Amino acid sequence: MEFNDRKNETKEVTELLNSKKFEFIIIYGRRRVGKTELILHTSKNKKAVYYLCVGENNTERFYNSCLEFDENVKNLRKDFEVLLDYLKDKAEVVIIDEFQNLIKEDKNILNLLQSVIDTKLKNSKLKLILLGSSVSMMTSKVLDYQSPLYGRRTSSMKLKPVTFFDLKDFFPNRKIEELVEIYSFADGIPYYLIRIDMPFWKFLEKETTEGKSFLKDEIDFLMKYEFDNSSTYKLILEAIAQGNTKLGEIKTFIKVSRTDLSPYLKNLIEVDLIKREVPLTENIKSRNGRYYLKDNFLKFWFKYIYPNLSSIESRAFNLETIKNNYSEYLGSIFEEICKQYLIKTKFFEFINLGKWWFKGTEIDILALNEFKKEALFGECKWKEKVNSLKILNKLEEKTKFVDWHNKEREELFVVFAKSFSKKVSEFNGKKVYCFDLKDIEKELK
Repeated sequence: MEFNDRKNETKEVTELLNSKKFEFIIIYGRRRVGKTELILHTSKNKKAVYYLCVGENNTERFYNSCLEFDENVKNLRKDFEVLLDYLKDKAEVVIIDEFQNLIKEDKNILNLLQSVIDTKLKNSKLKLILLGSSVSMMTSKVLDYQSPLYGRRTSSMKLKPVTFFDLKDFFPNRKIEELVEIYSFADGIPYYLIRIDMPFWKFLEKETTEGKSFLKDEIDFLMKYEFDNSSTYKLILEAIAQGNTKLGEIKTFIKVSRTDLSPYLKNLIEVDLIKREVPLTENIKSRNGRYYLKDNFLKFWFKYIYPNLSSIESRAFNLETIKNNYSEYLGSIFEEICKQYLIKTKFFEFINLGKWWFKGTEIDILALNEFKKEALFGECKWKEKVNSLKILNKLEEKTKFVDWHNKEREELFVVFAKSFSKKVSEFNGKKVYCFDLKDIEKELK
């Protein structure tokens, strides 16, 4: 299998695996993003030991994996240090997957690995790779300067979902409208993208009307894998999916008043299922923070699958339930695609990029260049034949509420739409950029 979506990552990891010295590689990222597949693909021609950590008895299980690799391991003690010391001369690569589970079982594993790297492995040619799905645990326990392993790694990589502009690698012959529809369902998560092996709506019809669908159980699988008691977490995700983005709104939705939701929200952030955002001009600790689902698959599932599980189970679901308002749903997804367009094209040099809101006023895109005192204000409309002048009139009014270098900033505007009835390049003496789907399509690979 060729990793079309991971060419840069494949190249980077392959170079590390082919080096002539010891490498200690950390790769982390949310579940389903393709960490294991990337490593198994790049190490397929190497003498490799692969071990997937579970909740308990990991020493015994790791020993058994080593025994499958080399029968002489039967003469060794069931001990991580002993086994790694032996493997450094027998294997080229040792992969320990879901490493956070090993930390949970035995916190001393971090000190043990520090010792074995310093005394046994650093002068070998072994490639030791740790994979983890708990972003917070991998950063705080493995990568942080307070970790016993700090300074030992030779490379680290947070594997992220691919961008909208990588989708042509998966679907070279699909039109941009369908790519937007696909991205709004699967985000850039390879596990979901590779399942769409037919036109999107045919795929969705199959998944919502046939008994073998993975859609029904996917979220429960993810939740149970991450949390012992997933019911409250699921309620929080449902609340956010239905537009309850403020802490008070979430509490009201799940009908709790005294329960402290902070640990739940923190845990959901740690596993990359939600994110907290503040208006771009405010401090990260701002009380105006809002919570959003991190990826489009979660948004899609809680909007269309979760409320209709009964009819999907009984095979009575009608796909028109999704089709009828899918265009409306695409609006917020289109905003993310537009932000990715700004990042990719770099036509405007910005330092910070995000959203902005104050009470009832919202701006879809705000990009700031602190050095040049430039601010780019943007609106995104998933509509045909948009009159940019109407959008700009409203947008200019909103900018008056944005408190950022008020008297000295230079303002620019950008409007995104499916298509325009009228494009302009200037508005009240300010530079304007108008981009439609044809412009965005030019940036697809």
